[in-house]
Amino acid sequence: MGGHRYEEELSLYDPSLLLGLDFFRSPAGFNPRISAAVPGETWLKVRPLQTGDYNRGFLQILSQLTKVGDVSLTQFLNRFAQMRASGDYYVTVIVDTRHDKIIGSATLVLERKFIHGCGTRGRLEDVVVDDTYRGKQLGKLIVVTVTLLAEQLGCYKMSLDCKDKLIPFYKSIGYALEPGNANTMNIRYENGTISANRTGANCKPDDTEPS
Repeated sequence: MGGHRYEEELSLYDPSLLLGLDFFRSPAGFNPRISAAVPGETWLKVRPLQTGDYNRGFLQILSQLTKVGDVSLTQFLNRFAQMRASGDYYVTVIVDTRHDKIIGSATLVLERKFIHGCGTRGRLEDVVVDDTYRGKQLGKLIVVTVTLLAEQLGCYKMSLDCKDKLIPFYKSIGYALEPGNANTMNIRYENGTISANRTGANCKPDDTEPS
């Protein structure tokens, strides 16, 4: 894929949105100072997901985060088209242009609400950076990028779920645990069965039923 012309590919969203992000608005400390427009190395590029990224290892980088499964090119392109048509998905990647390879990714998902005056809530999902690129502040860079993007798109709030060990990292870039709202609970639909996965103790469903 070396020498591939990026301009011939479709981007998931308008790349110019990343150029206007003001990294000085973020409490994250970068040393040296970097941004989505100037990521620190001349061979690094931060941009939206593109149609050709199937062949640049996008799914392989996601597999460092969780189970991806056997996704064909056709499936990838169909899902890309669905996300692009909805306008609510902002998958952002970091590329090592020397090798034409995806080395990091994070996703901003927009949730459109009736509350907050028909406001929009942002969700941070699927954050991953290749371990071999540690020391270049890329995890912080990709998270701050999509966080600032959520603000630029008019979100009233940005939310995320993370493992306990990552709480200090997210606190360092401005995220905060909210008292009384620090639990993550899920129902998973896998293999034809429903399984519960919850974090937090002393849950009392009878006492907390919505009324």
